[in-house]
Amino acid sequence: MKRRLEIAIERFPLLRPFAISRGAKTEAVVVTATLSRDGISGRGECVPYARYGETPQSVCAAIESVRTAMEAGASRDELQDLLPAGAARNALDCALWDFDAKRLGIRAWELAGLHRLPAVTTAFTISLDTPAAMANAAAPAHAFPILKIKLGGSDDIACLRAVRDAAPASELIVDANEGWREDQLEMLIAACSDAHVQLIEQPLPAGHDDALGSIEHRVPICADESVHGVDDLESLRNRYDAVNIKLDKTGGLTAALALARAAQQQGFGIMIGSMVGTSLAMAPALLLAPMAQWIDLDGPLLLARDRDPGLKFDGSTLFPSEAALWG
Repeated sequence: MKRRLEIAIERFPLLRPFAISRGAKTEAVVVTATLSRDGISGRGECVPYARYGETPQSVCAAIESVRTAMEAGASRDELQDLLPAGAARNALDCALWDFDAKRLGIRAWELAGLHRLPAVTTAFTISLDTPAAMANAAAPAHAFPILKIKLGGSDDIACLRAVRDAAPASELIVDANEGWREDQLEMLIAACSDAHVQLIEQPLPAGHDDALGSIEHRVPICADESVHGVDDLESLRNRYDAVNIKLDKTGGLTAALALARAAQQQGFGIMIGSMVGTSLAMAPALLLAPMAQWIDLDGPLLLARDRDPGLKFDGSTLFPSEAALWG
């Protein structure tokens, strides 16, 4: 009996508008792939990202283009050659991990050769806004010991100081989403150092970040848009101290595991991140958590409505997925 592939576009409203340096949104639009056979179904979720030229429709078309191979039984290894890295391959790869784990009667972390997953502490994201609005968002987030601040606007230092004053005990991560200019770099890094920021993500645009190799890293700097796979790591040397691994960039858990292991071997710190999606997108990424120094998987906390069942959160503590959700 052949496998059956189903593709769906789903929309999940956000609790409040989510803004970064490139724009804002009020809902998470995701694409879900489901592979079924003999009463077993495996699911994977991806988030199409316009930054990489993706739309929900283009991702669905990419998944549809490999329907014949997927329904005929293509494996996770074979999938790596069928589609390039990106959201479409991520949805299918995670669906295969879920399907294979259920077919074998084991958990996905066992399938990956990992020990039982622990609970982890995730960062909680403060969306880009005015200094006062960001301070108001940070103040009630005292249950979250790690706050990730979106910057890249016109008043970054004031926003940073406002959040630091509102959350004096929180560890801070700054994410500029390629929004800083080279002539601002030293001033903004100095402000981050003064605010005891622990990590700065992607301050300069990917491909235009050579200046990071010639300045003092008073705060560790993490590549996000500049890293998609193992082949990117060599070019990041001397410019970045860490890499942010997201399944939608690597094209799934299979490639993400390979990237994490290679990054460890080459001395990079590791952040595990994601786009804004549901618990179904976060669950596979949790398999990378034992290799990471920073976890940023708060997507479900930003939604007005998550999947049921979803991941369990207790403040900033995120627990591994139950089999009913994924893996």
